[in-house]
Amino acid sequence: MGDGIGRYRGTESRLAHWLRRRPKKSTAADTPSREELLLAVAAAGLPLAPAAYPAGYRCSCERIGCPTPARHPVSFAWQTQSTTDRAQIERWARSQPQANFITATGMVHDVLDVPSEAGRAALERLLSEGVDVGPVAEAGDALGERRMLFFTATRGTPEDEDEWWPCELDCHPETMDEHPGLRWHCRGSYVLVPPARLPGDHAVAWVRGPEHPLPDPLTLLEALTDACARHADRYADEHGDHHAAAWPLSR
Repeated sequence: MGDGIGRYRGTESRLAHWLRRRPKKSTAADTPSREELLLAVAAAGLPLAPAAYPAGYRCSCERIGCPTPARHPVSFAWQTQSTTDRAQIERWARSQPQANFITATGMVHDVLDVPSEAGRAALERLLSEGVDVGPVAEAGDALGERRMLFFTATRGTPEDEDEWWPCELDCHPETMDEHPGLRWHCRGSYVLVPPARLPGDHAVAWVRGPEHPLPDPLTLLEALTDACARHADRYADEHGDHHAAAWPLSR
């Protein structure tokens, strides 16, 4: 499940607690299966669809130079395909035993996606302030970039279309000073859900499990933005490149 589980006081999910306490000589029956873990995500209301998986250091899609290996859906119809239907997820999990899964954001939930260093600091602050934090996952990749994913309730469909903060938030330099390094995945976006494998033996794992209720994203935004700004400033002091810290090239 990754080394991020249980590092923060009060953040350990029941699933993580179970895994940590299992006997050293556990049997397969003692360990929740990939299918059970995916069904737990769907039971929390997060719609799922199959995604690519690592084939060595490449992507299973076999696209030459795939820009997001093992991180993208396999179907162009992933938004309409995404579902919480138990029977369908069981069929996918059994017929595609190596596949990762994505969850489509902007329907039931959004995801606030930040550098892990900033995410750890923000999580500690939020918990110390008694803020209800929902599910949190952590992902790493072969380039050394680690991200934390804060799952929240969606902002819904505002009457004014200009109210949307789309997933392109990370693509516009003019937003860097206000939201350095923060990606807000909402309508039209997706993220991988645990358990997911990435090239180079990296993974996506839960820090807080999907049993935690989804919070209003605005209750987390200030802490995440402040932590991202401090992270970008530290990176700039060390490397002289504020922009690279705030806007890494990898997804």
